[in-house]
Amino acid sequence: MSPRLAWIQVIATLFWVIVIIAGFGVVRSWDTSGRLWPIAVALVALTLVRGGTAVRSVRSWGYAERDDDLLVRHGLLVRRLSIIPYARMQFVDVSAGPLERVLGLATVTMHTAAAASDARVPGLAGPEASRLRDRLAALGETRSEGL
Repeated sequence: MSPRLAWIQVIATLFWVIVIIAGFGVVRSWDTSGRLWPIAVALVALTLVRGGTAVRSVRSWGYAERDDDLLVRHGLLVRRLSIIPYARMQFVDVSAGPLERVLGLATVTMHTAAAASDARVPGLAGPEASRLRDRLAALGETRSEGL
């Protein structure tokens, strides 16, 4: 994963801090007692802690291409390891939101017949995302011929 993915998470976190502060500014105009400010401060603090963990969150993502399947791992508190057999992939999708496009990143999503087993690999450089998509699509075609 590209370290630039952390910037996307930090920018998204700052966006939510601004939204929370603006929202509580509007609420404060209705509630002049000041009882809601501790809640606003707590929400901003939690959002900033999330922004601080963005780098660790990005480092927790990883993938490995094996002979018959793809491993995808992620998670800070709860680690998740997904194993997606090439033969079970129905299609592979590459997407890039506005911030991802600005930073030259993309997300590869693998779809299978079981909705719970879909996996994604975020924060790949554009050429790497295209290479992974093409490789997974080719491996999926060759492996599913025997089904």
